[in-house]
Amino acid sequence: MKIAGVEVGERPLILAPMEDVTNPPFRKFCKKHGADWLYSEFVSADALVRSVNKSVKKLTIDEHERPVTIQIYGRYIDSMVEAAKIVEEVKPDFIDINFGCPVKRVAQKGAGAGLLRDIPLMVEMAKSVVEAVHLPVTAKTRLGWDCENIIIEDIAERLQDVGIQALAIHGRTRSQMYTGEADWEPIGRVKNNPRIKIPILGNGDITSPERAKEAFERYGVDGVMIGRATIGRPWIFRQIKHYFETGELMPDLSVREQIEIIKEQIMLSVEWIDEVRGLLHMRRHMAAMFKGLPHFRDLRIRMLQAPSIEALWQVFDEIEARYGDSL
Repeated sequence: MKIAGVEVGERPLILAPMEDVTNPPFRKFCKKHGADWLYSEFVSADALVRSVNKSVKKLTIDEHERPVTIQIYGRYIDSMVEAAKIVEEVKPDFIDINFGCPVKRVAQKGAGAGLLRDIPLMVEMAKSVVEAVHLPVTAKTRLGWDCENIIIEDIAERLQDVGIQALAIHGRTRSQMYTGEADWEPIGRVKNNPRIKIPILGNGDITSPERAKEAFERYGVDGVMIGRATIGRPWIFRQIKHYFETGELMPDLSVREQIEIIKEQIMLSVEWIDEVRGLLHMRRHMAAMFKGLPHFRDLRIRMLQAPSIEALWQVFDEIEARYGDSL
């Protein structure tokens, strides 16, 4: 499938944008394990315009990541336009507008999912960004502000009409945050709307190969976006592709195999930042691993509190010695 001339793959599996997660090392790692299309962390438009170092660093991309999207968010059209022009200079394949982040510090200030309460402003912002840059512009949003306002079908048409090239939809409202189950029925209705010609990407609760298959076959989406399920399990892309190709579930990785993968991921994180901050960044990923192992509590605590690579590697050696062949 091509979007604005950019090849993104047939039935692409997409790494969703996640703050403090989808940095270059993690994107590189997910690409290695089968992701077809990568999204950056979302980047504050205001911070980019002010040249805040942390935000500018988020614009780092590598040629091996392509196709890659840089996502921006903000509440003011002028700063969003200026930020899009800054992003364009680093030449990602797409610029994405975040109309879906539900966290309070973003949405309550009128950015991200906050724009679901002001659709005319959302549409005008999208139109202004599209007109300001030469790169294709996409968007990501939610079903609506709350369950009484499921307005995604109208939003999709209006964003398409102002030049948005693809739309990713999370199957929850802003009020739901990440609670409950994602509702894919409205996503399916958008995809089946004869007026909609742009690709529709589905997002929400893709935690297994079976769910990914259902997203494509039952709801007809053009791509599936995977977020939280990649944390501690970046090989989920490979598992899904194996299932699509063979009809069989890939065997679970042993603890020994998982340790080899997380070690590589940790080293990429450390190289990107430094040892102390790299290890801190990886705690969230390590905390999501090795669930269900018996009598693991003490080792888990030591693993998450390890102050250095050397100390962490010692803990991994103990985990491997005790549980190496466990699944």
